[in-house]
Amino acid sequence: MSVIKEVVKAGEEGSTIRNYLKGKLGLSTRLIRGASKDGRIKVNGSAVRMNYIIKPSDVVVVELSKAESQDIEPEKMPLSIVYENEDILVVNKPPYMVCHPTRSHQSGTLANGVLYYFKETNQSCIVRLVNRLDMNTSGLVIIAKNQYAHMFLSREMQGDSFRKKYKAIVHGKMEQKSGTLDLPIYRPTEDSIKRIVDHRGQRSVTHYKVLEAAEKLSLVELELETGRTHQIRVHLSYIGHPIAGDTLYGIEGEDLIERQALHAYEVEFPDPKTSQPIILTVDIPEDMKELLRKSNIKI
Repeated sequence: MSVIKEVVKAGEEGSTIRNYLKGKLGLSTRLIRGASKDGRIKVNGSAVRMNYIIKPSDVVVVELSKAESQDIEPEKMPLSIVYENEDILVVNKPPYMVCHPTRSHQSGTLANGVLYYFKETNQSCIVRLVNRLDMNTSGLVIIAKNQYAHMFLSREMQGDSFRKKYKAIVHGKMEQKSGTLDLPIYRPTEDSIKRIVDHRGQRSVTHYKVLEAAEKLSLVELELETGRTHQIRVHLSYIGHPIAGDTLYGIEGEDLIERQALHAYEVEFPDPKTSQPIILTVDIPEDMKELLRKSNIKI
């Protein structure tokens, strides 16, 4: 069971447990309300009302785990689990897999497989995606196991403690070895899948570094400062180096690889309980390695 446990220190007494949980622990009103209703907020072993006045040495426990259900069909499938603790699960998603069920993809998604894994391992969790990847982008996806972890990580994603790095194989030899693309991204119409660089868009920042380069292709590392839809794909296409295999933003008719050669290979984020940094890295998949070998680019 995942819990938050705190001992009230001298000088912290006098406030209600509700204000203590919001101010000291940063819990949301919604989480506090739900946990209180279920009797999952306890002081010195007993459930308390939210107007309870805390005292020095009070032991405050919030039980984060609870019985939950989700309208997703569990499906047995192989999962490449990179990291797991009582609050989070991190999976290396393969290409050609949707993260969450949609109208056109009701089954075979990462969420279907993760929900099966939770049930198989007797974990009463639903699938709360902290980050998502396009169907044809491979790499690290973080799933929160409870409401608190999801809230914490979603908030941290807006700051400097949460970092996401990608590797991409792009067309052309990139002459500038590193740089920053600070280009606003705009959605031309509400029903448009494709995004464009346009002054009316949201500020979007991508940092890049060329790892290896040949005449026709380059291997590039990218770090997102913002997280707009298709950000990396839009930015690289705009500067004349679209990602190999990208059918939406790339070169029409090319057949170097069957999907966009983009892989989320590293994440860094604070642990929801301890705030200690967690750094996870996974290798690029075989289809990208094969393309690099064919292009005589060092892996």
